[in-house]
Amino acid sequence: MAKAAVVMGSKSDFPVVKPAVKILKEFGVECEVRVISAHRTPEEAHEFASRAKDNGTEVIICAAGKAAHLGGVIAANTTLPVIGLPVKTDMMGGLDSLLSIVQMPTGIPVATVGVNGGENAGLLALQILGIKYPEIACKLADYKSAMRTKINADDAALQEELKEI
Repeated sequence: MAKAAVVMGSKSDFPVVKPAVKILKEFGVECEVRVISAHRTPEEAHEFASRAKDNGTEVIICAAGKAAHLGGVIAANTTLPVIGLPVKTDMMGGLDSLLSIVQMPTGIPVATVGVNGGENAGLLALQILGIKYPEIACKLADYKSAMRTKINADDAALQEELKEI
């Protein structure tokens, strides 16, 4: 069974993380969900990242706000793919989080989704897992087909509505 880890710097980040966990579970992926701070629990962050692969984890999503160093700290201590999920802040609306995640030094890449983009983080993790697990890739194809069907139906409804104007 595919396994992903979702780590957040603070429990208050859970509303942003929840859509990622939800979609991973909908696709049958085992999820380990943790609160680990890059700054307040650095030893735990190092230990988690160092052991993730041996624990069966195949991809890690890291959500953090403000300085948002969690994804980089985790990526520095594992060879697994890491997806950064910037959390919106009051200070800069999440731009601070986004820049802290995407501006990683050479050698420590962290793939990054948009601010508060929990569902996209989950979908990106699924696409990564889909390389190894054909059943996940098939479910992703169905997911995208359903999206296309909905948008086409919305467009058709709009075209009908425009005829009345």
